[in-house]
Amino acid sequence: MLTAAVTGELFAAVALLLFSVNIILTKIAAARLNLNLGFLVSVSVNVLFAGLLFFIQLAWREDRVLWHPEGFYLFVLAGACSTYLGRWFFLESVVRFGPTRASIFQITSPLFAALLAWAFLRETLQPLELAGMGLAIGGLLLVIPVPGASSKLPLSEEVAAQGAEAASLSAAKNGSRRWLQSAWLLGVGSSFAYALGNIFRGAAIRNWDEALLGALIGASGGLVLHALFSQDKKQLPGKFKNADRRGMVLFAISGVLTISAQTCLILSLKYIPVSVAALITLCTPVLVFPMSYLLLKNSEKITPPTLLGGALTLTGVALILVT
Repeated sequence: MLTAAVTGELFAAVALLLFSVNIILTKIAAARLNLNLGFLVSVSVNVLFAGLLFFIQLAWREDRVLWHPEGFYLFVLAGACSTYLGRWFFLESVVRFGPTRASIFQITSPLFAALLAWAFLRETLQPLELAGMGLAIGGLLLVIPVPGASSKLPLSEEVAAQGAEAASLSAAKNGSRRWLQSAWLLGVGSSFAYALGNIFRGAAIRNWDEALLGALIGASGGLVLHALFSQDKKQLPGKFKNADRRGMVLFAISGVLTISAQTCLILSLKYIPVSVAALITLCTPVLVFPMSYLLLKNSEKITPPTLLGGALTLTGVALILVT
């Protein structure tokens, strides 16, 4: 019988695999469909697919769902932080400073998660786990190309599908937020928001054991916020009418992948520290680069430092898993 730690690590590994496959799929889909529209399709499918799975679960389970106000609000806050606020900061940083520089800041997310989990969830990490985290983050820095490199970064975690739309944002949006001039403010804000989202998820699932319902609540909250603050709502019907159908199908599949990955991530938080789950799911570049090499003809330009970084990252994760 699997221990709690192994169970949590397996859920996190499945989430990592699903997020990584989604990054490759998003890259293919983005060539066929406006990225901003694709994101809306993906998040809408998040809600629909999570709702379908939840109702199937209701039909099979013998017990009824017990209402838990605190768990509900925590899952709503998680969706607001991860699906909306973290994405908003991330896209702003991508628009201003480019995807590579913006994404490097995401590596700090497990560090923020560890600090927040220590402060609010009373989680602690053993010395070997801390060493493994440092080694893994150092390896990811080698895997991710430096700013100005020709290759494009495979984005990590759920930001992949969400952050891909950044290139399509208008310059007018920048003018309305001139006070956001700092790469550190935007990058760290995004990383902190995603870490905070994971803290809320971890606290929610440990108080209210409803992973599917929690994923549905979080996705719905993010979609509502996106709809409320979207600047092009009036143009959406025309955009959907003229959209590439195959591109829409690909982004719909992306929605299935991302909500499934988010559900696995939530389940992992029942068993392992938030910072460990965040670190494992952050390791998407380690899988995306070989996938890209095989499927996209080495478009990510795998180099010796990339291979070294991958080895260091896997070693760091292995240190965490054996403790």
